[in-house]
Amino acid sequence: MKARDFDPSKLDVEALAKAGASLDGAWPVAELERLAASTVAGAVPGAVTWRAAGEHRVVRGGEPQVWLHLKADTQVMLECQRCLKPVAADVHAERSFLFVQGESAAAELDADSEDDVLALTRALDLRALVEDELLLELPLVPRHEVCPEPLQTANEEPPVLEEKPNPFAVLASLKRGSLPN
Repeated sequence: MKARDFDPSKLDVEALAKAGASLDGAWPVAELERLAASTVAGAVPGAVTWRAAGEHRVVRGGEPQVWLHLKADTQVMLECQRCLKPVAADVHAERSFLFVQGESAAAELDADSEDDVLALTRALDLRALVEDELLLELPLVPRHEVCPEPLQTANEEPPVLEEKPNPFAVLASLKRGSLPN
């Protein structure tokens, strides 16, 4: 099978690995709904560039292993946690996945292995996998190196607010029988 025969929305990972093939492309961030929802509203959406390569790895004394190597890059606008203004964040995900037969085997191996293990399927949604990996790589606390507007420090005096009369002072004066001036 040639790379053009593989559909990223229904990827046969085992066939991709046996062919030693790879896929690459770009998707608008807006098409990755969960990633788009994590960005600043009104920001111009960029694109996610990605590459997926299959590998059929021979193992001594065992069945060959099916691997998928994934790389994805994008830039998104997030909210700076210091000044609350938009900040551009470069997001890069690079991960390899070992695919095994059955959910139970994947869960068992995943618990015992440092590798990411998934159950082999004939119709993997590569777009969802790319989106998951990019979401995991988003910065926890996005912020500018230097915020565009100066921040108020603790030493600065807060702005003086106009003093309003205490509404309970009126009640207290009524109780005493006199009205305040």
